[in-house]
Amino acid sequence: MAFQIINSIISWFLKKRIHQIDLFLKYPIDVQEELLLKLVNTAKNTEFGVKNEFSTFQDYSDFKKKVPIQKYETFEPLIERCRKGEQNLFWPTPVKWFAKSSGTTNAKSKFIPVSENALEHCHIKAGKDMLCLYINNNPKTQLFTGKGLRLGGSSEVYQDNGSYFGDLSAIITENLPFWADFSSAPSQQVALMAEWETKMEAIVNETIKENITSLVGVPSWMLVLLNRVLEKTGKDNILEVWPNLEVYFHGGVNFNPYREQYKKLIPNADFKYYEIYNASEGFFAIQDRNGSKELLLMLDYGIFYEFIPMEEYAGEDSDAIPLSEVKEGVNYAILITTNGGLWRYLIGDTVKFTSTDPYRIKITGRTKHHINVFGEELIIENAEEALRLACQKTNALISEYTVGPIFMEGKEKGGHEWIIEFAKRPKDIDSFTQILDDALKSINSDYEAKRYMNMTLMLPKVHLAKKGLFYSWLKKKGKLGGQHKVPRLSNSRAFVEELLKL
Repeated sequence: MAFQIINSIISWFLKKRIHQIDLFLKYPIDVQEELLLKLVNTAKNTEFGVKNEFSTFQDYSDFKKKVPIQKYETFEPLIERCRKGEQNLFWPTPVKWFAKSSGTTNAKSKFIPVSENALEHCHIKAGKDMLCLYINNNPKTQLFTGKGLRLGGSSEVYQDNGSYFGDLSAIITENLPFWADFSSAPSQQVALMAEWETKMEAIVNETIKENITSLVGVPSWMLVLLNRVLEKTGKDNILEVWPNLEVYFHGGVNFNPYREQYKKLIPNADFKYYEIYNASEGFFAIQDRNGSKELLLMLDYGIFYEFIPMEEYAGEDSDAIPLSEVKEGVNYAILITTNGGLWRYLIGDTVKFTSTDPYRIKITGRTKHHINVFGEELIIENAEEALRLACQKTNALISEYTVGPIFMEGKEKGGHEWIIEFAKRPKDIDSFTQILDDALKSINSDYEAKRYMNMTLMLPKVHLAKKGLFYSWLKKKGKLGGQHKVPRLSNSRAFVEELLKL
């Protein structure tokens, strides 16, 4: 009875937010324009604000004219100064938290500033909204009669010159409101364990005794955890362990490759899947309807949005448009200005609008070719550099290559499948593969995390392609010469499968 009362109180509290969501649904452009002027006015006396003449801005056109589009590498000098203790550089309130994110071409990791404003009014607010939208669509929910199982990334937080950095999930865990900790599993003590494998076992041991009603986490990691739960309990499916489980909130990687495996693990036709779209830079969108494959763009989290049509994309030299000018079905790169102090910042993601009333999106990928089936964020620059190192150490030469994912199957781990056509083959392909893997781990911290003790990704599988394979493949597709290129990285197995058949 007590749990039912708690469930009713928390549900009522969260649903109050629906009226505010309705406001940006009715007046999306007004909300965004007002937000931009508020952000600019708040930061006008910062070093960045003074340099870019924020105090003179009257509207969006002034902002667009004066403030340059920026990638992480451009903004990094200011971030590094802030990490060393300088303040009022790009945001007026003290910034002491930095979310350590996936690597770029110039550095192994990015350090994204997370202000108190961004933490409270974006990330934590979005966590509440995720629950609010679900409750609004499912009024008979019993979500809060049990606990939500949160599976974050690495939870170690490091201190450096008075600032703190770590995985975003660790920063959020450190700053959660008391009621969220009360309704969540595992305990904060377990969630903040540093060593992943030990933490995984501790989560299993702690949660199999709990009444878990929801799951939150990245599909690839959650799959590993759920399989561990079944191994530990000897049960056939997850509902035999947690009979009241009703929803899985997922994000971070494309869910489609995992969908069938989850249906086997959770055999309930009424079970709900809710997608979220968040990153270290901010929380952007939430699925707002049962069974939908679209995400509602959240417009009042202190994030002002701009978009660059991918057909015209030219990095920092691109011409961006505001939300009011977007069209359905066009592939756009996202540009954000935030209450964390990021200004016209390219996050590297691409989306398409499925609706402009309200503004709903689908995530379409990255501005660069990549593999991100397991959250490893492998980009072409990573692959090229790793191949260069492997060839250098094995005296090999490469003509062509392509890489696709090996999807998780049952208890089998995932991986990457490489098809490489060598101009000069290495003497030992196993040695080449090991060097390639080690190089990727040294270049890309996300890949390194997923490869840790083979928990999510296994050692890459490398095929020696016959001479002329890629030429024959392109010829068969009528794509010889001109601008036609072999696709290097793909989240799909389509190219790999076609080449293996040849």
